[in-house]
Amino acid sequence: MKTERITRLLRNGILPVLALAGGLTAAYALAQQLTGPQTQPPSAKEIEQRKSKGGYFPERMKNPNLSSHAGRMTVTPPSDIPVDKIRVPKGFKVELWAHGMPGVRMMTRGSKDTIWAGTRTIGRVYEIKDKGGSREHRILAQKLTQPNGVAFQGGSLYVMAINRVFRYDGIEDNPNVKPVELTDAFKLPPDVHHNWKFIAFGPDSKLYVQVGAPCNICEPSEQHAQIRRYTADGSQMEVVARGVRNSVGFDFHPTTGELWFTDNGRDWQAENGPDDELNRVSKMGEFFGFPYCHAKGIPDMDVKKKDPCKGVTMPVALMGPHAAALGMRFYTASMFPKEYANSIFVARRGSWNRSELFGYDVVNVRATSDGKNAKVTPFMTGFMDKKENKFWGRPVDVLQLPDGSLLVSDEQNGAIYRVTYQK
Repeated sequence: MKTERITRLLRNGILPVLALAGGLTAAYALAQQLTGPQTQPPSAKEIEQRKSKGGYFPERMKNPNLSSHAGRMTVTPPSDIPVDKIRVPKGFKVELWAHGMPGVRMMTRGSKDTIWAGTRTIGRVYEIKDKGGSREHRILAQKLTQPNGVAFQGGSLYVMAINRVFRYDGIEDNPNVKPVELTDAFKLPPDVHHNWKFIAFGPDSKLYVQVGAPCNICEPSEQHAQIRRYTADGSQMEVVARGVRNSVGFDFHPTTGELWFTDNGRDWQAENGPDDELNRVSKMGEFFGFPYCHAKGIPDMDVKKKDPCKGVTMPVALMGPHAAALGMRFYTASMFPKEYANSIFVARRGSWNRSELFGYDVVNVRATSDGKNAKVTPFMTGFMDKKENKFWGRPVDVLQLPDGSLLVSDEQNGAIYRVTYQK
């Protein structure tokens, strides 16, 4: 594909500019070595920032100097993406489906097979189209504050940043449509910490929105640590789930319609926990424990109260210590073997708050419709070298295509993989 450098800036951060999937100049490419845990002490400024966000106790960790792994915000050439290292069960195949999109994260699909993907650090929203077997992308929006949330319904694309909301009506037929801003209607809190959004339309046609905790561990306000739902115009807000620290993935059970969601456990309590969670909402306003009770009944060490786990809904499954379990989808197609029907694929971005890396994969979860007998098994591995304690890729979201194949976004490499199955 012919290389092309993007030079035209976006006015107001929301007007589109075209960029081919393989099209950024090689000057933007940066080959990055396998990344391991940070061992340099954090700066005094970083220490103060951690303390201000609650529960900073490095003395509880094997490595008190742990820092988050900075993501790659430059284009990774296909030659630097070792797809051959990815492992999937027998009969499955993985291919590099799209690339050249630094920071790519959560995905949604339009009615005409267009894919949109949000980001965090780089502040962009990408639009990806299949052009006869090859994928092209453009930057739909940029200069936004962590526009992680994307959802599609009724011909309209919804984009949600930290505290701004846009709707692109008829975008698949009119790619240059000017977005309608809905920020005032949704009234989202402006806090950045744990407030990059995951959004999705439910079977009730309402828009479900996560509002995370504004801290690592603290007593949240009534506006935080919850999953909400709205009508599509931002009115009639209701709180669906409370005590939710940081959910960056949810979906609706294909037979019951109930909301299931991932939730990231707190940091700085221990190396091996508390585990991330997979939860099921069985009634409106259900309480899932934050900040008092974690995982399957672990009291918080710092925010204490009597009977901290009383009245808390326990997880369907534990997703591992500091695993960063994010995007999840129920599998409802028929391409994969029948044992995958109505099971859940969960992308685990991988730990930073742990000396020995954990996650960096996609797992499959099988459970009954009422959330019992859950079993978590590896599905897509190879992004991490356990022996070397290093990683090269970070799966963030999964998305089922109409043909039954599965897309997996990799934030670290700005890539999307496609998983297929053939007997």
